[in-house]
Amino acid sequence: MSGWNMWVPFAVPLAALFGLLVGSFLNVVIYRVPLMMEREWTLFAKTHLGQTPTAAELQPFNLIKPDSCCPQCQSPVRAWQNIPVISYLLLGGKCGSCKMPISKRYPLVELLTAALFALVAWQYGWSWLTLGGLVLTAMLVALAFIDADTQYLPDQITLPLLWLGLLFNWNGGMVSLQSAVAGAVAGYLSLWLLCWLYKLATGKIGMGGGDFKLLAALGAWLGIGALPVVVFLAALIGIFAAAAMRVGKGQQFAFGPSLAVAGWLVFAANQQVAAAIGWWLRASGF
Repeated sequence: MSGWNMWVPFAVPLAALFGLLVGSFLNVVIYRVPLMMEREWTLFAKTHLGQTPTAAELQPFNLIKPDSCCPQCQSPVRAWQNIPVISYLLLGGKCGSCKMPISKRYPLVELLTAALFALVAWQYGWSWLTLGGLVLTAMLVALAFIDADTQYLPDQITLPLLWLGLLFNWNGGMVSLQSAVAGAVAGYLSLWLLCWLYKLATGKIGMGGGDFKLLAALGAWLGIGALPVVVFLAALIGIFAAAAMRVGKGQQFAFGPSLAVAGWLVFAANQQVAAAIGWWLRASGF
């Protein structure tokens, strides 16, 4: 066994380990990107209204700066305190300085990302499909949690995800480029049209533009043939999630996580989904 082949048996554990590291970074993305968006909107509004931003609003705030610290005591997070999962266990789930509890979601996001990375590697082995799947998985995890927290689906993630899907399928990574482009267009326009008709009938906006872009991105990755399956699964997931959370009538509910979960499931089970779609097309005479 030589070259790349020697790494094939280690694809799943390496993907899981890499997932832990990526999950740690995703925690930063999930927390900071919405704040970055809100700061950008505030600065934009103040500039156009002729107001002077505060010194705090002018300080750099991105995925790198400022350094991570405890929100309670401002104690910096040291390198040994930033090891995925292990640091959380060593610290007993509390800040090393002020003993403020650390959210359990931090290690859970790391473990979730590791598990999803491992499943992608198990499904597709040591291949370009796995590499693309890891990128798709990471971005979907970030989008799902950001939307669940804030009902934002940031363009900073959805639009790169769309273009990466088209590039991934440039030479038929998962589907043909023609199917990927058609999927991106159909994904966006289908939800946009549905939202437009809903607004026309009720006078209310039923869905945000971020959902249109996320489905367009999934169409770019999975192709136009997978879109009906993605939408159907997302609707089922959304119904169960709304029932579990007891979402009341008129209460806003983030649909992005349902789309993200459905899109990942279709990607992970691509061969089975493709076989089911092929059977349906043959059975229906198309």
